[in-house]
Amino acid sequence: MFYDLFMFILNFFMLIICVLVSVAFLTLLERSVLGYIQIRKGPNKVGFLGIPQPFSDAIKLISKEQPFPLMSNYLIYYFSPVFNLMISLAVWVIFPYLTYMCSFSYGFLYFLCCTSLGVYTVMIAGWSSNSSYSLLGSLRSVAQTISYEVSLALILLSLIILIGSFNIFNFMCYQFYCWFIVISFPLFLSCLASCLAETNRTPFDFAEGESELVSGFNIEYGAGGFTLIFLAEYTSIIFMSMLLTLIFLGGDFYSFMFFIKLSMMSFIFIWVRGTLPRFRYDKLMYLAWKSFLPLSLNFLFFFIGLKILLISLI
Repeated sequence: MFYDLFMFILNFFMLIICVLVSVAFLTLLERSVLGYIQIRKGPNKVGFLGIPQPFSDAIKLISKEQPFPLMSNYLIYYFSPVFNLMISLAVWVIFPYLTYMCSFSYGFLYFLCCTSLGVYTVMIAGWSSNSSYSLLGSLRSVAQTISYEVSLALILLSLIILIGSFNIFNFMCYQFYCWFIVISFPLFLSCLASCLAETNRTPFDFAEGESELVSGFNIEYGAGGFTLIFLAEYTSIIFMSMLLTLIFLGGDFYSFMFFIKLSMMSFIFIWVRGTLPRFRYDKLMYLAWKSFLPLSLNFLFFFIGLKILLISLI
């Protein structure tokens, strides 16, 4: 029993280290891709082809002094980025390993619980710094995240009803002959847009607004606190890319192609940032409640009807 527990902890720490290293290189990829989109070179001064750039940035940010506003609620202000990163890393437990890992039956419910908890860390980070700009940024971010979480949950529920299980491992088994993107392409597009909104990425980065909010809920954070928020965001991007690949694009996580598809999904997140302008806030809410919600509900009822029909035929 102790051997199993030790191996589980070791596997989890190895997974976290791999995720954090991939976050470092995702930032490098993003800066290079955005550079080429804007017809300029990306980071290329530090080391060979700028490869050590993310590590030099991390050392610079961590070694800086940690500022804090005098009027802030200090303890909550200090610990909310830590909890934000912890939740973003804890959700990786559902990655379906066969050996020494929590590939548990209710992985999807755990994922939805973790994404809901992420809302609280953003809200508390905005409120605790006692700045009206960061509070406004956090309120906008929370409203957006909650709106798109509803659509995302219904999209996932449609596919869960289709396969009849909350276990992520079953998605690989059910997509052996046909990927789910083939039978539910509109769901894939709305799920991709919902994932962009969940991770506060362009064109849904409404926590930010240069004219009135600057950087949103994290405006008062610098050095270590900003680094943790930054890491949490990019960890979420990689997780959402993994989830989309797992659910819609075959999900064969023991093949090299799985990681190629995951890299392509992460590239799409960056590509969207370099291409699309920011939405207007009322249009964002209109898109969530008037477009994505009816679409996901229609698919949900369609899959429920299909399931009942199949059961009655059997």
